[in-house]
Amino acid sequence: MSLSASDLQDLQNTLSDRLYLQISGWHLYLGDADLAASLAIECSARVNQGAELAARQSVDAVKVSVAGGASQLPLSRLLPPAQLRDLEEILEPYCR
Repeated sequence: MSLSASDLQDLQNTLSDRLYLQISGWHLYLGDADLAASLAIECSARVNQGAELAARQSVDAVKVSVAGGASQLPLSRLLPPAQLRDLEEILEPYCR
């Protein structure tokens, strides 16, 4: 199951404004980092697994380029634990 185009856009907009990477005390929102669309697509593909599993697998699947593309880290390594819980909460209505 995946989300409709409208739901996918709504999810992307929500992720853009609510979730952030945390690096050395700095918060970089996913919309500013151009990562919200990638995360929304990954979450959409997994909503049938439930919010908790979809959130965890999706943040592991999204890769973030660092050092000018010389390396990539999974998004899960850059999100604070509270942000993962927020993602689960955001996904809950889409998983019903």
